[in-house]
Amino acid sequence: MRIKVDFDLCQGHGECEGEAPEVFEVDDDGKMTVLEEEPAEELREKVLRAKKYCPTMAITVEG
Repeated sequence: MRIKVDFDLCQGHGECEGEAPEVFEVDDDGKMTVLEEEPAEELREKVLRAKKYCPTMAITVEG
């Protein structure tokens, strides 16, 4: 699985970090960082929830 983020859409709400803190981090300024672009398979459910709950639909999961 590979994660892609459209940083033009991302507004730093932090829903992704709440769902998958091992994969996403949002700093105090609302800037999101992908900690694991190709996370382990056991994180798939968390990553898919992060994608689902992203208010701006900025997260794409391939594979």
